[in-house]
Amino acid sequence: MRRTGIVLPAAAIAAVAVAGVTIAADLVSPNGSGASSLAEALDRLPQSKSIGLLEQERQQIITMDAAASTMTVAAKPAVVSPAQVEEQASQDGEAQQQEQAQQQDTTVDAAPDPGTAQSYAYSELPAYGFSQSTQWSCLDDLWQQESSWLYDAENASGAYGIPQALPASKMESAGSDYLTDPDTQIRWGLGYITEVYGTPCAAEDHEVDDGWY
Repeated sequence: MRRTGIVLPAAAIAAVAVAGVTIAADLVSPNGSGASSLAEALDRLPQSKSIGLLEQERQQIITMDAAASTMTVAAKPAVVSPAQVEEQASQDGEAQQQEQAQQQDTTVDAAPDPGTAQSYAYSELPAYGFSQSTQWSCLDDLWQQESSWLYDAENASGAYGIPQALPASKMESAGSDYLTDPDTQIRWGLGYITEVYGTPCAAEDHEVDDGWY
């Protein structure tokens, strides 16, 4: 609180009053006379205890006033509603999901050994609109389960080849050497997956749920 406007005028009035009393006392003193008494009174005036106390208080007020002028008001803390907290949490969750999706899209599985049926199938995925980074592992697992990637794999039902076509003659649409050429079987198998399931991962999901695709 600023008290300078009240205390300083009061201090000045008190100082004048004390000075007047001191001078008057010296002038009427039996031992005092004339201008010399007045001069002595003025000389003793700064040593007055009352004047000293007033001066000390004035200095304290000046110090307090200077300190008050440098004070700053702290900002009020922001008030956050529960709806804002929920919205921020939702945004953070979406951002995290997007980041994970981007990481999955940029993570490419190791390509199969060259010269193998798996290598050919891997290289053909883009031609059918499939991402090698997201669809290869599904296709690999699917046909590993169906035929162990053997071109002459056959089961009791009559399903044949790497994609286990039933009957085997379905693969003839991809080439007349469908019984012996893994590449022909793979091309047919990728076309079949595209037409029936859309993606190798969707075909694998059906395999897991129903035991066939």
